[in-house]
Amino acid sequence: METQSNINFDRIAEAINYIKLNFKTQPSLDEVAEKVNLSPFHFQRMFTEWAGVSPKKFLQYLSIDHAKNVLKEQQATLFDAAFETGLSGTGRLHDLFINIEGMTPAEYKNGGKALSINFSYAESPFGNIIVASTPKGICYMAFADDKDEAFDQLYNQFPNASYHQVVDMSQQNALYIFTRDWSQLASIKLHLKGTSFQLKVWEALLKIPMGGLGTYGSIAHQVALPTASRAVGSAIGANPVAFLIPCHRVIRSTGESGQYHWGAGRKSAIIGWEAAKTDQLTTV
Repeated sequence: METQSNINFDRIAEAINYIKLNFKTQPSLDEVAEKVNLSPFHFQRMFTEWAGVSPKKFLQYLSIDHAKNVLKEQQATLFDAAFETGLSGTGRLHDLFINIEGMTPAEYKNGGKALSINFSYAESPFGNIIVASTPKGICYMAFADDKDEAFDQLYNQFPNASYHQVVDMSQQNALYIFTRDWSQLASIKLHLKGTSFQLKVWEALLKIPMGGLGTYGSIAHQVALPTASRAVGSAIGANPVAFLIPCHRVIRSTGESGQYHWGAGRKSAIIGWEAAKTDQLTTV
């Protein structure tokens, strides 16, 4: 049975998708509210509570023109420097102290044998999440629309590990990213299963600040393989830690948002949410 929180998320996600598809006509509050079967008053309040800004302002962040303008301000080949938004240092996601530690060759090859993995489920502004950790740090985080399916995907990553449904401090600290002042977060350590190339790409993603966007080509330049956009795209798609490693900030060079492992609508929602938070921080 869906919780009210899930129902509200689905409505807001539908509204965001509608705005994205119809941005050229600048849909009114009444039009979007009718689309999600809410009164304008309740839709305005729900949207503002969820996103932190009004639907009208949110529309600005989600339009394709926004993405294109970002790309124009920094040439795609220079996007490793990322689009600067004027945030203070403590407000940028890439200023978090996030360390990536690759698993040993033995851990990589044997499917996590001898690894003890804690996992738990939590709510985020973008739906349910599964988060898992080893004694060395976060090894997996994904949106969990279906909890059983989400656990199966985790299990497939480490089929020989032992699993315990336990909330630990590593998980709690990682989840604070959605709710707390980031300047108060402790360091976040990631313990990831990936090839050397994948780890390099995932580290590059951490350099894109909140409120900024990069392209597949810009990430390829950053890892010194300018002709490897397709391989970079595959590595980005294999990202095992949703949101913390911000693969959602990578879009096509045309300005289109492109695909996302956990849904294109959710990707647009996250980009818009981050843009809204960026705007709030810069106006404080």
